[in-house]
Amino acid sequence: MDYKKCASEILSAIGGKDNLASAAHCATRLRLVIADNSKVQKEVLEGIDGVKGVFEAAGQLQIIIGTGTVNKVFAEFIALAGVEAASKDDVKAAAAAQAPAYKRAIKTLGDIFVPIIPAIVATGLLNGLLGGLSKAFPGMADSYLFGLLDMFSNTALVFLPILIAISAAKIFGGNIYLGGVIGMIMIHPNLVNAWSAGSGAETQTLWSWFGLWNIQNTGYQGHVIPVVIAVLLMCTIEKKLHKVVPETFDLFVTPLLSVLITGFLTLTLIGPVFSQLETWVLSFAKMLIAIPFGIGAFIMGGVYAPTVVAGVHHMYNAIELAMLADNGMNTWMPIATAANVAQGAAALAVAFKTKQQKIKSMALPASLSAFMGITEPAIFGVNVRYGKPLIAGMAGGACGAAIASLMGVYATANGVTGIFGFLITTESFVGYLLTFVVAVAVAFVLSYIMYKDAEPVAAAVPAAAPAVKTEEPAIDTSRDFDDNCVYSPLKGKAVAMKDVPDDTFAAEVLGLGAAVEPTEGKVVAPADGVVSTLFDTKHAIGLELKNGMEMLIHIGINTVELGGEGFTAHIADGEEFKRGQTLITFDPDFIKSKGYNITTPVIITNPDDYAEVKMTANGNVDFLDELVKTTK
Repeated sequence: MDYKKCASEILSAIGGKDNLASAAHCATRLRLVIADNSKVQKEVLEGIDGVKGVFEAAGQLQIIIGTGTVNKVFAEFIALAGVEAASKDDVKAAAAAQAPAYKRAIKTLGDIFVPIIPAIVATGLLNGLLGGLSKAFPGMADSYLFGLLDMFSNTALVFLPILIAISAAKIFGGNIYLGGVIGMIMIHPNLVNAWSAGSGAETQTLWSWFGLWNIQNTGYQGHVIPVVIAVLLMCTIEKKLHKVVPETFDLFVTPLLSVLITGFLTLTLIGPVFSQLETWVLSFAKMLIAIPFGIGAFIMGGVYAPTVVAGVHHMYNAIELAMLADNGMNTWMPIATAANVAQGAAALAVAFKTKQQKIKSMALPASLSAFMGITEPAIFGVNVRYGKPLIAGMAGGACGAAIASLMGVYATANGVTGIFGFLITTESFVGYLLTFVVAVAVAFVLSYIMYKDAEPVAAAVPAAAPAVKTEEPAIDTSRDFDDNCVYSPLKGKAVAMKDVPDDTFAAEVLGLGAAVEPTEGKVVAPADGVVSTLFDTKHAIGLELKNGMEMLIHIGINTVELGGEGFTAHIADGEEFKRGQTLITFDPDFIKSKGYNITTPVIITNPDDYAEVKMTANGNVDFLDELVKTTK
């Protein structure tokens, strides 16, 4: 792979270095923040040799390259763009800064809740398992071990405000231990436990605003939004005090005033106001899900995937945590599962139906990921890209969610969906299973019916290029062929790779093989297989043959600079072909008139799969004459 060429083509397709705001990479992909997304040529990006997929997520343009290769492409990319490498966190910050205010707010909620989800999942899974075991073995509930484990199972929810406060302080840039103190104040033992108060426990007036509004001494167990707002206030006060308090007194004055002011305003104003707002939001969510005949859940299951596309799905974490804290029943999670697995099923249908290997290789693993609860590869890599599978997934999600509502399915934790969700739905196992099956079945069937591969469109030769003059010769494909041989895709004179007038090809950097000086402007398939890569400029084509061989046919030297002039593709990227089928035609006279050498390397790009690769042709070769012999 030519890393510099790949990087150069990516930079060009995103609109050049002036359209690049920030760049980083992870183990498999480039993560770019783009100034103007309208300048990005996504289809061009997807066609670049080495690019395995392109999607947008979290304000980033993510270009999948692959493990072991992405770092080399990235090094060339930042050198060409003239930018410094950024960390993934820097890229996330740059992407967030470009987002609208409401998206930034929702992202902030996600950043706060995601780190504490493992704690909720751990205790929630334990709660679910205990519930299932106690049903199977009723006597177990009276054992000492059960009592001990039951205490473990609700710890995260009992002390949820402290977990949220610490995480929020970290996100808002404050002292996490001061944030923890604010969370502790909100569930202090001197306050009446919120769940006890909800059950009728007597409370007293904690503070009175001029006799017009009496604040009761109720704790905030199970509350989410009031804690976030309180810690945001604390961090704001803390940072301002750090700027104005002299360093000599900063260590004492800043923490004291931050906790004192925030604690007072939280228990007398912020807590009462925002807990009421949170109650209204939670009541609305429950009311929506509880609309008769599963209509509300049907609507939410249908629109869930678009909220993932919009990047606003993080707000559901707050709703789920509030549901768990309220009565331990997360009825939102089954809706999310229905939506997620339905998108996976829609992508799976594409994998089964498509005849294009590139789409199949992308859709199948993406669908499996969605069944595990990670939907971004399926949604962005397949369903949004082809449109109809997304709609099929939405329909499946809606139907599955309606079943979940009708059967009263709920989870005992959040942060887990899909297959692993069975571990936290032991109380409604059958309903969850039916939810899963209905969502998958509806989405798969609809997607399979609706999806169709795009018709391959042959690229027309630009007006400046003369028409191909050669007549198509008859090619005999009836004779016996040896899978250990490479048969010439061109007619002309065989040339040893070391004699190709290009250092990269001559040094066999890209692979082993031989070359042909063509006498006719036609490239045919040397064996049955599928097109793995078709360059936009049509000067080169990558093939995956059914015998396991991977091949690159590069027509001419530096002919990429012609921009496609003089070349016509007769096959599409990902399309299957038969031996002898015409793949590309070109005009040798036109190409030579532009000053380019038409010597065409025929390269085996997976030479490590063979013990030896040896050129066997000597002199002139016709179409499908033996060119190279391989040894396993």
